[in-house]
Amino acid sequence: MATIEECRTALDKLSDTMRHAEGDVRAAAAMDRSVSCHLTDLDVTFAGRLSGGRIKVHDTFSGPPREKAQIRLAMKGDDLVALVDGELHFARAWGSGRVRVEAGLRDLFRLRKLL
Repeated sequence: MATIEECRTALDKLSDTMRHAEGDVRAAAAMDRSVSCHLTDLDVTFAGRLSGGRIKVHDTFSGPPREKAQIRLAMKGDDLVALVDGELHFARAWGSGRVRVEAGLRDLFRLRKLL
């Protein structure tokens, strides 16, 4: 099972990848939205902001998200690490229910370019 530190490192790696993206991916990453990522197996939530092409985590706390972020992700820690490392395909994980994404329709269309 992935640790909280490994998951935080995975989010930082994703943020770095997004910052160096080009084209449609760069445009999608340029959104300015609140974001939360709840790791269901660890019962930990990372809360922050997607801004300027980066994910900036501002808070880490136990339990589900305390506030409703504009983009909400939920998954197991191992799945987060596997997604970022390219070992798990996002569409398959989402389709099978391993990854849950909640966001407005417009944001979902933009996010599909990122994920």
